[in-house]
Amino acid sequence: MIKKWILKAIVQKTISFLPGSHKINFFFQKYVTKGVHLSDAYFEDRLIHARKHLQSFNKYAKRPLEQTLELGTGWYPVVPIAMFLRGAKKINTVDISGLTDKAKLLTTINRFLEYHSSGQLKEYISPREDKIKVLEEIILNQEERSFHQILQTLNINYLVMDIRKIPLEEKSIDLIHSNNTFEHVYPEVLKGILKKFKQLVHPQGIQSHFIDMSDHFAHFDHSINIYNFLRFSDQAWKRIDNSVQPQNRWRMSEYEILYKELGINISEIDARKGDLEALGSIKLAEKYTSFDSKDLAISHAYVISQGT
Repeated sequence: MIKKWILKAIVQKTISFLPGSHKINFFFQKYVTKGVHLSDAYFEDRLIHARKHLQSFNKYAKRPLEQTLELGTGWYPVVPIAMFLRGAKKINTVDISGLTDKAKLLTTINRFLEYHSSGQLKEYISPREDKIKVLEEIILNQEERSFHQILQTLNINYLVMDIRKIPLEEKSIDLIHSNNTFEHVYPEVLKGILKKFKQLVHPQGIQSHFIDMSDHFAHFDHSINIYNFLRFSDQAWKRIDNSVQPQNRWRMSEYEILYKELGINISEIDARKGDLEALGSIKLAEKYTSFDSKDLAISHAYVISQGT
């Protein structure tokens, strides 16, 4: 029997060649893999990211939180709304594809209100009550407002574009952040993005990026472990990988080298060590045999850097 991850890889590879591939992939994940619903697990995962970004900002930044920039909006803008609830005055969020819409935005707002009502929200962030009232008012009058009007009420500037071309003033962003995004960006593009971030971040602001370095097919197919993709040569992986959910397979040391090359000083790396035993069960492709095993095993990390 063909493994589930291989079937998913074949389907996504096929989708990647079709017009409107990201929209087609949305329906594939919604109705087949069941991966795009706003589950409690996904919502709480994003709240954890928001909390970590805000904690890092409070730890390292030397100015009030006024303007933020997120790379990778995704389907549900959880982190941007969290930034609104904490008082950010301008919240920029950018994606290469327009995945969210009014229905998903309202779903996200409703989930925030449910968690606030139950007392769960304060476990992650401390929302301002005046901002909670804004969310309640949006839901009350949702039929009267368009998607863009709701975004405007939330101080959210949602852009679908290449973030390297974003028209924002240099040194104007207090907090630049991303969640589970860097691993989907190929190295040369990521280099350009980080160059842009270096230009945009305020000298007293910070960048906070959460990187998932595990094989994302393992999230769907538990018959493989999170290091499975390290078995493949670059040539073989190119045949497997796809443009709707690419995986660059970079390890922590490679990100560190890129930061150093660009002159971005890392203040903190909060990494999960991973599973050396699981890594040891994989026959590594030749390119990975020269890596330190502890470096290869790191599965996830927050990378925090101060403005320059």
